[in-house]
Amino acid sequence: MNILLLGSGGREDALAWRLRQSPSCVELIAAPGNPGIARWAECVAIDPCDPTAVTSLAKERSIGLVVIGPEAPLVAGVGDALREAGFAVFGPNAAAAQLEGSKGFTKDLCAANAIPTAGYVRIETAAAAHDALKQFGIPVVIKADGLAAGKGVTVAMSRQEAEAAIDAAGDGPMVIEEFLEGEEASLFALVDGETAVPLASAQDHKRVGEGDTGPNTGGMGAYSPAPVLTTELEQQAMDEIVRPTVRALAEAGTPFSGVLYAGLMLTSEGPKLIEYNVRFGDPECEAIMPRIEGDFAELLYAVATGRLGEQRPELSDNHAMTVIVAAHGYPGTPKGGGLIREIEAAEQVPGVTVFHAGTARSGETLVAKGGRVLAVTAVADTFANARARAYRAVDQIDFADGFHRRDIGWRELERAEPAVSE
Repeated sequence: MNILLLGSGGREDALAWRLRQSPSCVELIAAPGNPGIARWAECVAIDPCDPTAVTSLAKERSIGLVVIGPEAPLVAGVGDALREAGFAVFGPNAAAAQLEGSKGFTKDLCAANAIPTAGYVRIETAAAAHDALKQFGIPVVIKADGLAAGKGVTVAMSRQEAEAAIDAAGDGPMVIEEFLEGEEASLFALVDGETAVPLASAQDHKRVGEGDTGPNTGGMGAYSPAPVLTTELEQQAMDEIVRPTVRALAEAGTPFSGVLYAGLMLTSEGPKLIEYNVRFGDPECEAIMPRIEGDFAELLYAVATGRLGEQRPELSDNHAMTVIVAAHGYPGTPKGGGLIREIEAAEQVPGVTVFHAGTARSGETLVAKGGRVLAVTAVADTFANARARAYRAVDQIDFADGFHRRDIGWRELERAEPAVSE
């Protein structure tokens, strides 16, 4: 079948790379794509949030499956328009996408269905937020209610920091939550409206600085699997968090179809939901895709057509790690236009693929365009070996205007076996 992939980031490069390997994929078109995605797909310069343009392209190219990568087209209802036109779509409708589009929506759904999560209040103005803050201890979590590209969360370690976060957000929907103690992990589940099955686990590093310090980013690195999310904890999360959510949305007449990404806190009381995303995480996707086996396109088509019960994900036992190379200035204003060289040398390291997150072509030259620029991913038989390969590859890349963290996976490194030199 012909497949249309929407998006232009590192997540979409990883999805394109994996879809292109699927026996059932005849043609792969990406809109708008990027220079990395162009290695695997034909890139078409249209706005992925424009339902009319996307639907027209799908008709012109006889598309059998549309895979929506980022959250913005989902919340904008692009999936709805495509479904109305008769296309199979991997990604939820706009109503179900509110799980990510509105933190308050998700918290209210959890409260109504006894889904374990942090205590919270929803507020609409800064004045109300300052008043509600009195109900919470410190640390406390301040969240923008809408889409924020993974950066709309402040974990305030002091009352002053919490007040500043509220002032910075200004008037508008906001959620204040109690702080949860524990280790974070991400669980990705495939859902076809009724059936929900686990796909893979991962852990990422949100903070920009070494030792998980500094402001939040969209993610500076990730690895999969996350051994801290044991088989027993994964089952508990599916039974107490994911499947009750899927049932609640189906009963409300807004069934969820696509990938449901549950950000979890593994507390002393068991897994609790931090938040949902309604698409693959970035950079978690870059670490998960190399572990997926079988016909990935056919698996996504089964999700899109309500036949997940006939398919089951196939996942290797290998470990994968992704290290993000970002432009100086990120997560603030990144420096653009910096030259990028020696990606080919990095990919000579065994098990390594370099996904493009924010690159552009300037003539024959590859340059930076955006905050997160490259996602260097390595696969190996152990976590330590995957990590060693990833950093060997990063060190091959010539990008003077970039930076990266050297401690991705530091918690797991302390628990893992040592790397084997290759």
